[in-house]
Amino acid sequence: MSTPKAPAPGSVTMFSTSWCGYCNRLKAQMGREGIPFTEVNIEEEPEAVAFVMDVNNGNQTVPTLLFPDGSAATNPSINEVKKRLAS
Repeated sequence: MSTPKAPAPGSVTMFSTSWCGYCNRLKAQMGREGIPFTEVNIEEEPEAVAFVMDVNNGNQTVPTLLFPDGSAATNPSINEVKKRLAS
């Protein structure tokens, strides 16, 4: 699969699952910080699994975030998300 379309400046795309506690925590933190994001549930969108596995050395690790510059991060802290969006 090719890399998904990069999100708009100032926002992120979060690849997640419905049962992921780390995903739910980061979603709540981004909501409190006012960081817009688009969520892609890899259980509901199997084509997104290939991207997540490509970024994570074959593992389906979530949350995986895609940033506007095309870079990705796996289970980043809210501070890392804010720092990467500011640069």
